[in-house]
Amino acid sequence: MTEASPSEKQPEPTEDQLDFPPVRNGVDYLVSVVDHLHHGKYEYLPRPSRDLKYAVLHLQAAAEVLLKARLQRVHWSLVFKEPGTASLKKFREGDFESCSADATVLRLRQIAGVQISQRDQKALKDLAKDRNALQHYGLTHNAAAIEARTGAVLDFLVRFLGSELLPYLHRKERNAIRSDWRHVEKYVRDIATFSTQRMNRLLSEVKEEGLDECTINCPSCHYLSMVVKPNDGGRCRFCETDFTTKQLIETYYYDPEGAFSVCPNCKKDTFGVEVQVMALKELQLFCFTCTYHQDDPEWLTSPRVEGE
Repeated sequence: MTEASPSEKQPEPTEDQLDFPPVRNGVDYLVSVVDHLHHGKYEYLPRPSRDLKYAVLHLQAAAEVLLKARLQRVHWSLVFKEPGTASLKKFREGDFESCSADATVLRLRQIAGVQISQRDQKALKDLAKDRNALQHYGLTHNAAAIEARTGAVLDFLVRFLGSELLPYLHRKERNAIRSDWRHVEKYVRDIATFSTQRMNRLLSEVKEEGLDECTINCPSCHYLSMVVKPNDGGRCRFCETDFTTKQLIETYYYDPEGAFSVCPNCKKDTFGVEVQVMALKELQLFCFTCTYHQDDPEWLTSPRVEGE
């Protein structure tokens, strides 16, 4: 598809004007995010709530700016809520209602042909919910879960920038963000290393305790670290979020009237489908009451996919 942008050259900013083109603006937000998330040598200390608050707010801002910057590469009118009513004058003045986050992702996938996985799309939606709750109502969710979800979006945006935006910048713009981008890349690696080290330690503990066959994906932080105990719900070893049996079964699709909703072991209607279990490669039918599980090829159509 032909990519377009407003043809009229914008005037150079004066010294007393802000000069933050979209990509540079998004990267600047990411600098703030990694600074608030970076563990440094005090990684054993809990994350200050103020750091998480600004990491969430600035990461959501970065996501909106960068995703829409990619839309603008196709055509500037696509960032309007209603492209058919787009005005170049209003676009340049910033005087318009832009498309929603969901619409942005949809247009990127359907019009720009950008590959955004279901997992990345869900991470973006979770972040938007966290930001809205934080900004309008006050967020009281588990801090470790918020940090994990924030890390997932940060990872996506770094990949998105590297493949969809940075290669197409003019040299002047690349030079303007080079230092900030290196800063972001460095600390994203540090954050990822910290999460990996922590997760590896938790996985070793779970296996040593013989709990790997009742450890599933956490609905809150999405790590494979939710230990389910018979008749006692589950607790995530990574984000320390607790889920009741009812909350767990509601997370997974099941049909209360169907044969697969009743566990063949305990006879309770708490049989979830397509559940990832740490010890097993294939997705499972899993009972959130007694932790019985089974692999049923006739029901399960797809194996566990780590990157989707």
